[in-house]
Amino acid sequence: MKASESVRFLCQAAFALGSVLAAGMPAHSQGIPGYPNDVRYGYDPREVAMLPPYCIHTQLFRNNVPGGNNPGEIKRWSSLMGTDAFNSMHHYCWGLMKTNRAILLARDQRTRTYYLRDSIPEFDYVIQRVPPEFKLLPEILTKKGENLILLDRGEDGILQLKNAIELKPDYWPPYAAISDHYRKIGDLVKAREWLEQGLSVTPDVKALARRMAELDAAKKKHITAPQSGMPQQPSKP
Repeated sequence: MKASESVRFLCQAAFALGSVLAAGMPAHSQGIPGYPNDVRYGYDPREVAMLPPYCIHTQLFRNNVPGGNNPGEIKRWSSLMGTDAFNSMHHYCWGLMKTNRAILLARDQRTRTYYLRDSIPEFDYVIQRVPPEFKLLPEILTKKGENLILLDRGEDGILQLKNAIELKPDYWPPYAAISDHYRKIGDLVKAREWLEQGLSVTPDVKALARRMAELDAAKKKHITAPQSGMPQQPSKP
């Protein structure tokens, strides 16, 4: 290689690396100590065990996970989901693996953010390819919405969660996620409103009832707590 070509190559590489770092993202997959660098090629059994049972039968998983290349199970899941949709679901499974890495395995904020961001294109891959009536679409939209909220993109996350509710009004997780978001930012009125909306269509869901009880307890505690600056009754002799 000529000297001028070498210099040009090094300049291009330095520019590319600088662009990645300027965007706040690592130049390669963020590693989790003791785990493969990339979920798409590692298929670590500890991570696979946390996935829905159909994942091992999706494309690419089936050739890398023991028991995945089972023709009967592949046919069964393809029939349940639709062949075209099932052919995309390995991306959702990768998105779940990246989410689990962010929430359960990441040891620092940089790594956590990396995997949360990296999960979004995996969810989008499926969302863009399945029909509106696809049974798992509300779940996928909810996972995307939850991760966007964790990335401090609350408005974008709420939009995805509302889309999930519109598709399946009696699917309770998006109600819980929206309520949790509003509770976290201190808007207890909206947090309660979304729980009430969810309980109106799924009255027996304990996860929503528990959240409502927690809001009630917090409200009661706030009402009964002594207010600072209020005159105190003198104690009797």
